[in-house]
Amino acid sequence: MPDENQQPPQAPQPNPERKTLDDRAKMTELERIRHSCAHVMATAILRLWPDAQFAYGPPVENGFYYDMELKHRIAPEDFEKIEAEMKKEIKANNVFERIVVTREQAIAQAQSGRLGGLTDRPGNASKFKLDLLQQIPEGEPISYYKNGDFIDLCAGPHVMRTGNIGAFKLTSVAAAYYKGDEKGPQLQRIYGTAFKNKTALDEYFKMLEEAKRRDHRKIGAEMGLFAIDTEFVGPGMPLWLPKGTVLVEELEKLAKETEFAAGYVRVRTPHLAREKMYKTSGHLPYYAESMFPPIELDLLRGKPDEIAKREALGEEVAFLRSQVLSAAADLVVGDNPLIGDVDLVGNDDEEFQLQKMQTLWEDGTLMAGAGIVGEFVAKQQNWELMQPELYYLKAMNCPHHHRIFAAEPHSYRDLPLRLAEYGTCYRYEQSGELFGLMRVRSMNMNDAHIYCTEDQFADEFRAVNEMYLKYFKIFGLEKYQMRFSTSAPEGLGKKYVNEPELWKKTEDMVRRVLIESGINFVEVANEAAFYGPKIDVQVWSAIGREFTIATNQVDFAVPARFGLQYKDRDNTMKTPLCIHRAPLGTHERFIGFLIEHYAGNFPLWLAPDQVRVITIGAEDDPASAPLIAYAKGIAAELRGQMVRVSTDFSNSPIKGKIQDAEQLRVHTMLVIGGRDMDAGAVSVRLHGKGPQGAKAKGEVVAEILAAIRERRA
Repeated sequence: MPDENQQPPQAPQPNPERKTLDDRAKMTELERIRHSCAHVMATAILRLWPDAQFAYGPPVENGFYYDMELKHRIAPEDFEKIEAEMKKEIKANNVFERIVVTREQAIAQAQSGRLGGLTDRPGNASKFKLDLLQQIPEGEPISYYKNGDFIDLCAGPHVMRTGNIGAFKLTSVAAAYYKGDEKGPQLQRIYGTAFKNKTALDEYFKMLEEAKRRDHRKIGAEMGLFAIDTEFVGPGMPLWLPKGTVLVEELEKLAKETEFAAGYVRVRTPHLAREKMYKTSGHLPYYAESMFPPIELDLLRGKPDEIAKREALGEEVAFLRSQVLSAAADLVVGDNPLIGDVDLVGNDDEEFQLQKMQTLWEDGTLMAGAGIVGEFVAKQQNWELMQPELYYLKAMNCPHHHRIFAAEPHSYRDLPLRLAEYGTCYRYEQSGELFGLMRVRSMNMNDAHIYCTEDQFADEFRAVNEMYLKYFKIFGLEKYQMRFSTSAPEGLGKKYVNEPELWKKTEDMVRRVLIESGINFVEVANEAAFYGPKIDVQVWSAIGREFTIATNQVDFAVPARFGLQYKDRDNTMKTPLCIHRAPLGTHERFIGFLIEHYAGNFPLWLAPDQVRVITIGAEDDPASAPLIAYAKGIAAELRGQMVRVSTDFSNSPIKGKIQDAEQLRVHTMLVIGGRDMDAGAVSVRLHGKGPQGAKAKGEVVAEILAAIRERRA
């Protein structure tokens, strides 16, 4: 989306980027409570273990944490006494006092151990605070927050007093590297949560208990939906079992029908591409850590003589390169009349100089050094052809779709062009971040890219949002929020494409569409994609748990990198805007969410086991032959309409047959006895809802088919 959802309780979260003062000013009341509770927890820990060295303690999605270095290994058994000290600090109702200091004062107090402590601690300098002080930009105020005896380096904000903290509880302890750097010191991270009152806290833990019952890994195993074979296939790469594949195919069917009606066309792309693809898109080198290592294809493998020739040629190319650069330097300092056209003065970029010299050689205007440049160009081309080729597993579909757009000429009449694909992508998530279907390394994405003009953008973006709302209705998602992420001026040219006017224009367009459409959204600065603003779609499950299921992005930069153009009405060539959208996210994440949302009790259209025909009588009993024939006829009729139907004609007791179907979460059970057969009827039973009474066979079949066709909840 971008995330980006339930993690194992002990799993460390990534260290957040340092928030700006503006970001901090936007903290909600609940975030302030949790931030303040982190300080109170630090106060309590220092009372118990005065040598604790604290790093940072921010509020996070469901609570707060504080990272610390401490000889004593804190365990859950310690939580009770830490919480007891926290309650004392809250009862004291100490003021959270903000104190602005100079950088020199802050450094002095960190060196004395006072910063992040209850008193001066000679010989125990606050080393993490000293390091964090270096990250505060010159000119930004440096402040402490003091509650009781505890003083911490902190920009705030907090609640007024410790007594304003409502109900809290410590939840887990985990290991965490300082700043998330595996080469840095390993710290202890203590997690907790806090709410305005005990009622809200109790409701939260009640929700967590229900979430455990609905855990998609547990239900997935019970229902036989997916497996993760770490030994042979690898971690984070799910295998979809037959029943899980039903869910996959039903979602794809829904997406394909919806996208066809909306004017999308389907495409297919390979699972890997050359390095050049991702360098052009900009994903390399910036996204390299999230991609699998490259596959090296070396045509000279096993040919030592040819490899030796390649190495010798490489040495020649390096020598010729130095000669060309020397010739470029001569052009800059000499009296060559071309110097005014060369544009080399003051430019130390060697690649630029080489390219400029090659251009001058190609157009015949280079006089001095032409021979050496020509030899360099020829030998470098030969050497490059001998190099191993690097291929990468596809981490995203967009570059492939850009190349599909580039494969044919386009005019304004072809736009908008909506390319859709359920594409398989591979991302190298860290092993500690993998979690069931929610964080995986192999994923199938409900992806599409819309190429359009600026004039078409609003209608296309609005249509995408309407598609989201349609899906929310189908899946019974009543609460949602779109998180509109924008750029920040200080990130232009670093974190974001350096196009301030385009950023403003596209952000204004997105904001206008969201407002005009009445979409529930929040705007968050400095969290956009590197090539344009994005929207993360957040939904709440049936038990109130929040998930980010999809991302919607605007791209005004990458199409130009690939040279994508269309001929406009005035016969000029223009670059299209691109909307990246994936309303159903990935199969893995979305199905993981649906398993927990429905607790495995899927609606009829989606259920792997839609119908089971159960007889009060056994197939091996001759007296039941007419009954079995009647039941088989109903099953055949449903199967002929592509209904997933199974049968149980065994001699087991009827209660046992029903219990088996209930345990397997079969949606609809058609229980048939002699009276049903004589009346041309069936007795209907729904999973989790019990008997629905006897109904005419034709009525029941028609109702089943209508519920599937209409995708009723």
